[in-house]
Amino acid sequence: MAPARPTRSRSGALCGHLLLALTILTFTCDACKKVVLQVPSQLDAEKFVGRVNLKECFQSANLIYSSDPDFQILEDGSLYTTNAILLSSEERSFTILLYNTENQEEKKLLVLLQHQTKKRHSKEKVLRRAKRRWAPIPCSMQENSLGPFPLFLQQIQSDTAQNYTIFYSIRGPGVDREPTNLFYVERDTGNLYCTRPVDREEYESFELIAFATTPDGYTPELPLPLVIRIEDENDNYPIFTETTYVFTVSENCRVGSTVGQVCATDKDEPDTMHTRLKYSIIEQLPAYPTLFSMHPATGVITTSSSQLDRELIDKYQLKIKVQDMDGQYFGLQTTSTCIINIGDVNDNLPTFTRTSYVTSVEENTVDVEILRVTVEDKDLMNTVNWRANYTILKGNENGNFKIVTDPKTNEGVLCVVKPLNYEERQQVNLQIGVVNEAPYSKEASSQSVMSTATVTVNVKNQDEGPECSPAVQTVQIKENVPVGTKSNGYKAYDPETRSSSGIRYKKLTDPKGWVTIDENEGSITIFRNLDREAESIRDGIYNITILASDKDGRTCTGTLGITLEDENDNGPVILKRTVVICKTVLSSADIVAVDPDGPTNGPPFDFSLESDPDSDLERKWRLVKINDTAARLFFQEDLPFGTYRVPVRITDRHGLSLITPLNVILCDCVTENDCALRTDARTGQGEVRLGKWAILAILLGIALLFCILFTLVCGGTGAAKQPKVFPDDLAQQNLIVSNTEAPGDDKICPTNGFTTHTVGSSAQGICGTLGSGVKNGGQETIEMAKSGHQTLEPCRGTGHHHTLDSCRGGPVEVDNCRYTYSEWHNLTQTHLGEKVQLCNQDDKHKHAQDYVLTYNYEGKGSVAGSIGCCSERLEEDGLEFLDHLEPKFRTLAEACMKR
Repeated sequence: MAPARPTRSRSGALCGHLLLALTILTFTCDACKKVVLQVPSQLDAEKFVGRVNLKECFQSANLIYSSDPDFQILEDGSLYTTNAILLSSEERSFTILLYNTENQEEKKLLVLLQHQTKKRHSKEKVLRRAKRRWAPIPCSMQENSLGPFPLFLQQIQSDTAQNYTIFYSIRGPGVDREPTNLFYVERDTGNLYCTRPVDREEYESFELIAFATTPDGYTPELPLPLVIRIEDENDNYPIFTETTYVFTVSENCRVGSTVGQVCATDKDEPDTMHTRLKYSIIEQLPAYPTLFSMHPATGVITTSSSQLDRELIDKYQLKIKVQDMDGQYFGLQTTSTCIINIGDVNDNLPTFTRTSYVTSVEENTVDVEILRVTVEDKDLMNTVNWRANYTILKGNENGNFKIVTDPKTNEGVLCVVKPLNYEERQQVNLQIGVVNEAPYSKEASSQSVMSTATVTVNVKNQDEGPECSPAVQTVQIKENVPVGTKSNGYKAYDPETRSSSGIRYKKLTDPKGWVTIDENEGSITIFRNLDREAESIRDGIYNITILASDKDGRTCTGTLGITLEDENDNGPVILKRTVVICKTVLSSADIVAVDPDGPTNGPPFDFSLESDPDSDLERKWRLVKINDTAARLFFQEDLPFGTYRVPVRITDRHGLSLITPLNVILCDCVTENDCALRTDARTGQGEVRLGKWAILAILLGIALLFCILFTLVCGGTGAAKQPKVFPDDLAQQNLIVSNTEAPGDDKICPTNGFTTHTVGSSAQGICGTLGSGVKNGGQETIEMAKSGHQTLEPCRGTGHHHTLDSCRGGPVEVDNCRYTYSEWHNLTQTHLGEKVQLCNQDDKHKHAQDYVLTYNYEGKGSVAGSIGCCSERLEEDGLEFLDHLEPKFRTLAEACMKR
């Protein structure tokens, strides 16, 4: 697709074109490129005209300027007007000079401006008409164009128009899709027009499809894609992301410290001068001194001075600006506000409001507040830079005072935590210091890091009671001194007069009641014999508690420690009186002696055997000293196992001795425990001890025995509740379960056996081999086989409860107790015996015809009870029901009546 030559032109315009071309050739014969821009006849100042590609002409240039002062060219090729222009002629041209100072090379670029209303005539296009013109051609329009509308954009033409009548049409966004009716094409000429201004930020380009058709609908050309690009105009102001920025920077920070970063956006075309933003600070409040700077490209605010002092100015306000076109004067700009808060650091020390303080306190008082001190600090209140920490530097060596910080007022509170004594010190001088919780930020050499003050504390005298000082006093007394011996006691004194007169004493505690105390002097008198070796005495000191009081009743309490001097009044003894010697592995035993007296009256000890002249003790035993407190006892003969009494005399270093009789056991053992836990005749004595596992085994055996007895008792009780046994003549048989419904040919009945059938019941035997009843359709068959003593449990049939009692005359309930046992016994014994005798009487070993048979279950129990020959009675009464049996029972009835 290519622009077409207008159909007509005026002769005056043609002459003007020729003169203009001659002028251009005269002044720009060496131009590297020519650019044609379509512009309206009137242009405002600082109006974007168009963009040219400078790199196609010159890769790099240090100087770029226009020969026409009404136009300005930027580095990216953007062309702007500097003044308002009215084009008097249809075309206007000027030259752009590109100059490189390094190699002193220059090039020129020719710019030709044309009216948009001018019909384009090009001889060059006429000469190229023979080439293919139905092809995509570049097309663009200026954003927010002022018209006049409809605005001519381009002409599309097809080569087939030489042979056909061609109608042109377009489709796509801006034509038949939103925004509709923005573009149209003249059907006959192919001229493309725009009907109204377009905002590039809404539509960057339009992709249309052009069609060339004949009047009869024939399409000699394929659809032609046509892209209309919207040239950007700097019509959008850059906008800050926030209306007000708030940052914080610490005071006294270094130069170049980052405060914060601001950011702005521009909706114009990216990577153009329209979106190249430049940041700057317009105004600072307070204005002096200038403390901040801003990077023009990134918007980062930094400090330009280290004189930030929060205590002088705690907040600054900046008015900042952002401007596009890289900050050139005709670029669009926006302003915003930035508030910078100065953060506090501990650059001011707390100082006492006074350098010295005086206060007083009564002696013997504790946990009282005696003074409050105040400080000044210029740092931010209620922060770690402002809160104070107080300390006592000097004068509190005894720990009588403590100073703390009041969290509400930041004052230092001086307290007494340990009572003062006026008699010792009437005045105390303290030196206190104060610092902040946060460390000081400046160099320590520039200023002292601690403020100090002196506090004079005057101690007031108080009329106080006696003083027990020292609280623990001691006196030395030999043990075993005679009762009534007097000794020094406890002394308390008046702290004001330093005298003990007028003080009375009383004994509070005396564990053994060994002494009494003089009420006026505090001396003690021995009341009972003193024994250093008593159990309650520790390290030879006996403590009693004394209460001292003055005439006003004020008291103090002290402890009197009586140090008992040791005397050699106890001989050494052997604490372990029984010694075991395992004769099989050892021949001796070690014995150890102790002396309750002190070390000066104790070891080394001498050991010897104490024996009568007539005894042979020394012949059997021998002592060998091991060390100062121990000896080893040997037996010298092959003494029999047993217990022996061996007296041993132990003498201390001063000759005081004591005889200790030892019980020596000679035992056949490996360890002493073996001998102690076993009774053996060879030891002469012993005792039996059971271990825990033996005791547990005995208990388990007893428990098992009780379980067996309990089982037997329960079994006997259950057996007593079971039905009685069968008659004596049936006592050697067992119940055997059989589901046989008819006797087989190979079945042989034992001589002493019989079969009984119970309908609708179950049976179980005890006290012998017994088979359980097996149900088969409600029928159970129980066979009796020869065995031991038999019983039959109660049987539960359908609607009946049958019980067989023993042959000892117990009742037998059959079918609701219709018959007694005697009747049943008389009936069955005769016939049952005959039938049993006939079982094996046949020569062919066949069953007799009248043999007891088995039957299938044919219903529930009847009012007649049992069926068959076994239930037949001697009496004829009660058998009338046999005349009214159903057909399936008649054969059975006939078999029973054949006898």
